Amino acid sequence: MISEFRSFVAKGNVIDLAVGIIIGGAFTGIVNSLVNDIVMPIVGAITGGGFDFSNYFLPLSSSVTAPTLAQAREQGAVFAYGSFLTVFINFLILAWVIFLMVKAVNRMRMMEEKKPAEAAPPPADVQLLTEIRDILQSK
Repeated sequence: MISEFRSFVAKGNVIDLAVGIIIGGAFTGIVNSLVNDIVMPIVGAITGGGFDFSNYFLPLSSSVTAPTLAQAREQGAVFAYGSFLTVFINFLILAWVIFLMVKAVNRMRMMEEKKPAEAAPPPADVQLLTEIRDILQSK
């Protein structure tokens, strides 16, 4: 069983998947920072007053009177549409970046395919027949 497990882990697909997951986790941090530190402040400034979407909520109970989402959740049920909006914008940015990356990779592949293939030398018997033909033509 250990040798089967070792061969399973040693396969390229499993290692590629692990690398992808690790890079994806790091990439998530980058996208979260991009959204929270760059995009959302700009959107907030454009829409008025530099607000943060993450604190936008609708109280679902009359007992909820807190000004921030964290405090409101302690008081009762809330509809936290601002958090959803932030996550949705995160998703759109991530999807756009992945689309651009896939598009760039596809473009590189197309450029590789368009390169003329190096002509392989003809087999030895064809070369010999070509030389014989050339010698006969020169006489």
